[in-house]
Amino acid sequence: MREEEYTDHTISVLVNNHPGVLSKLTSLITRRGFNIESIAAGPTKDPDMFRLTIIVKGDDQSVEQIQKQLYKIVDTVKVSPIDPRNKVEREIGLIKLRATNGSRNEVLQMVNVFKGQVIDSGPGGFVVEIVGSSEKVDSFIGLFPPQQVVEVARTGIVAMNRWEKKQTR
Repeated sequence: MREEEYTDHTISVLVNNHPGVLSKLTSLITRRGFNIESIAAGPTKDPDMFRLTIIVKGDDQSVEQIQKQLYKIVDTVKVSPIDPRNKVEREIGLIKLRATNGSRNEVLQMVNVFKGQVIDSGPGGFVVEIVGSSEKVDSFIGLFPPQQVVEVARTGIVAMNRWEKKQTR
């Protein structure tokens, strides 16, 4: 299979919150030759459980095989593919921007256009939070020349399937 036929696949993995689980999961995926495009992990409503949102690029059959392999890790409770046509996803980007007196208002205008927030400000500039799709975060960063972008930190994508359109009783 040619690489251009690969697509992004989003997988939700629910695991017991034990030391080393994240390492085992990522090792299993990378040993099979997959690059993890994005990973986000955190506790669920049950503090003993951890949820990971993993995005890998591959063909449908190979990614389905990875999902089956993830169940071989003892602490895996549930593996769920996220439907690309029926999902909600978000990423948080923290961007430290250099802003002089002459450019501060322009930066603030762009933050407002993107519905972002200034998290911190100082004489050298701002730390801005942008929440949305990866494309939105990329677009915001792309507005500024590289020398104005001092630092970027991103959470990775979190995602889940939407509610079904029809409620079942």
